[in-house]
Amino acid sequence: MATDYDTPEPGESSEYVDPGSGWISFAMTMVMLIGVLNMLQGFVALTDSKFYSPHAVFVFSNLRTWGWIMLALGVLQFAAGYVLYSGSQWARWVVAISCAVNGLGQLMFVQAYPFWCVTLFAIDVVVIYAVTRYGSRAAAAFR
Repeated sequence: MATDYDTPEPGESSEYVDPGSGWISFAMTMVMLIGVLNMLQGFVALTDSKFYSPHAVFVFSNLRTWGWIMLALGVLQFAAGYVLYSGSQWARWVVAISCAVNGLGQLMFVQAYPFWCVTLFAIDVVVIYAVTRYGSRAAAAFR
């Protein structure tokens, strides 16, 4: 078996496999999933559904405002995740920033649905790690 420093054995592939490509694929999939979930969260909040706690106190404004925020953020995250598939560097930064904003937003939305918001916050942290650690131009040059 060849390592990064050896010449390949006859019959072995000499192609370099980026160890971060799996992380980027994971990040792309997860940010698109988070985008869809945020869009659903926004739609549910906008319809004044009984799904959320009726006595929740928000950091600012009300459930309807948070519905619009989550809906817009979900659309942005889904689009950025789709563009990240092409290896775009600006999409990597949009994903990182939108996940950071989403993480803070989820923590502010935690009164409405605590377990869900903390779960999405944790996924946001992992996605930020993936795109900042493995999405650089140096890693993209080997793809």
